[in-house]
Amino acid sequence: MREADRREYLLDLNDPQYEAVTHSGGALLILAGAGSGKTRVITVKIAYLIDELRYTPYSILAVTFTNRAAAEMRERAAGIVPAAADAMVRTFHSFGAWLLRRNASHVGISPGFTIYDDDDVVTLLRTIYPNENRSSLGRLATKISRAKDYGLSPADDLSAVSPDPEFAERYRAYEKRLREIGNVDFGDLILLPIRLLRENPEIKARIQSRYRAVLVDEYQDSNVAQYLLLRELVGEETYLCVVGDDDQSIYRFRGAEVRNILSFPEVFPGTTVVRLEENYRSSGAILGLASDVVRNNEGRLGKTLWTRRPDGPLPRLAVLYDQNDEVEYCKNLIRSRNDTQTAILYRTNAQSRLFETEFLKAGIPYRIVGSVRFYEREEVKDALGVLKTIANPRDEVAFRRVVNKPTRGVGPATIDAIVSESHAYDGDILAAAAEGGYTASRRARDGVKTFLGAVAAARATFGSGSLSATLEAAITESGLATFHEQQDEVAGTQRRANLDELINAAAIYPATADGLVEFLETIELDASRTVDPDTDEAAKAEIPLVTLITMHNTKGLEFDRVIVTGLEDGLFPRAEGTEDDIEEERRVLYVAITRARNELFLTTCRFRRVRGMTLECTPSRFLREIPSERITLDGTSGPARGLYSSRPTGFAPQRAPAAEHGEFPPGTYVYHDEYGTGVVVSTEFTRGERVFVVRFESGRDARFLEKYARLEKVMPSE
Repeated sequence: MREADRREYLLDLNDPQYEAVTHSGGALLILAGAGSGKTRVITVKIAYLIDELRYTPYSILAVTFTNRAAAEMRERAAGIVPAAADAMVRTFHSFGAWLLRRNASHVGISPGFTIYDDDDVVTLLRTIYPNENRSSLGRLATKISRAKDYGLSPADDLSAVSPDPEFAERYRAYEKRLREIGNVDFGDLILLPIRLLRENPEIKARIQSRYRAVLVDEYQDSNVAQYLLLRELVGEETYLCVVGDDDQSIYRFRGAEVRNILSFPEVFPGTTVVRLEENYRSSGAILGLASDVVRNNEGRLGKTLWTRRPDGPLPRLAVLYDQNDEVEYCKNLIRSRNDTQTAILYRTNAQSRLFETEFLKAGIPYRIVGSVRFYEREEVKDALGVLKTIANPRDEVAFRRVVNKPTRGVGPATIDAIVSESHAYDGDILAAAAEGGYTASRRARDGVKTFLGAVAAARATFGSGSLSATLEAAITESGLATFHEQQDEVAGTQRRANLDELINAAAIYPATADGLVEFLETIELDASRTVDPDTDEAAKAEIPLVTLITMHNTKGLEFDRVIVTGLEDGLFPRAEGTEDDIEEERRVLYVAITRARNELFLTTCRFRRVRGMTLECTPSRFLREIPSERITLDGTSGPARGLYSSRPTGFAPQRAPAAEHGEFPPGTYVYHDEYGTGVVVSTEFTRGERVFVVRFESGRDARFLEKYARLEKVMPSE
């Protein structure tokens, strides 16, 4: 198509983007590098399928991984072609839930099922294994979840998930109990649709006939089960397009399988591969470093990012003494230009503590992305427990959570008796509680009656108005509002505010049984509940903010200036792991680097305190993979040559050295808070730092850096 003939919404696409959008025929794999306009391409493609290729919106299925991403995709496509608003745009799990509710009887469940989160799964496991603690049951729940990510049932070979010979039986017992209750967990939202389509050819044919085009965003984050579901959805006549970046596959710990995207051209013969390599975010200098890092991975299809922007300043590496100097270094950068948006990235959440403490002291405003999520807070889960019981009276986990909260004298024996009695009522626990002949004390029966009254009051709001009235009745009549207000003055106020916000969230749903199910499903399927820089109120404040965030949480974000901290072997990458683990860690660094628009800083420490001990560190192996011409050593004006000698060229501490400790010549008696009394047996130097070797009364020898010695000179008699 000539430039003059392009539709208006195609005019601003670069050539590879245009090729991807207008492609038709066989399968299409769009390898979209960081900052290459991936979201724009997939949304324009949905519009193009409708506007130019005459697909009906009803025949298009687009899936991604968060509700926020799905809503954005739908909104942007509809902004180009209004009819695109009618396309099916959902997360994998939301689509699975939609498919199951319409075909529930074919897999032996009720269409009114509720969805169990991780905490619900552990609670259910405890009903099966009451003598085990939550910690061990949590590990079992994780293994079951991983098995489902791999598409495995209890009858399959589970050795890749757990070597425990009893795991299959425990998994089987959990599945049996879950089916008896009539609910599903997140893994079931993928596994049960696979089973539905495999075992019901007529349903499979109908679904494949309906969806003529299937598009998958963020395909590098898909797991094995999601791949298997995709295979069932795609027929011979289905147009399949997946978009992703093998270099940004960083969620293997959640079950993501990078081989899904690496093997795509082999699995779907005749696949066209389009590479989006022009980056619209970062400077050339930053992209050059990112490419040099990730090209060390063997498990990749290969691409090289480039930009039309000027190269900009070289990324800078600071070789610092310890984590205290690391914080000081970051503080100095922030103060040097406090009008610049800065993000400090780290590999583990624990690394944020010192930044938080010191930034508070220094009056530097900051925010942390990834705190305790709203729907995981106790008071919110309690309120939802009442709603889940109303939505599905067979929901044993929800019933057990809230029937005696606040305390009503309904003990475990009474609850067990009610649950057991429910088998005579087709699993309806509320009916058994109201009508059953179970044995219980008068106090326990009165407590159950009070709870049932709260359920009835909430149900009485059905029929008119919004679901917020139902929720308010549930938390008020159940006593949860008063219970959480009374925890303590501060926490009570915060908890009530959270309950009020939950009521606000329910206001857009109708006060009906269907509205309640939709509300609960939306909550359970929302996978993006961390702080969002685009919507977080703190981000909109007038004062400049520093963002503290793990490297994983930066996916999809960008900042003017990025400081990647803690680049030491053992911390990043971790000390142990397979080559696949190292390759994923390298991809994590690639993601971190490509968050930076204008400036990139990296830090590595020579010493770091770990579990109370100061350890000597080695620069990350990833730093050693960076060509010297790609990076400048802070404190110099040129490339970082000589970077890994014992004292790197141009290295200067980023703060004045600490005051000298008193010397402890050999023979000096000393006292240490952890080790007790000892005597200095020798002194030595490591990389120019004085080290004391002390032999303690226990017979143990310990080495102390002078700067961190914490030794007190004592007399022998002491």
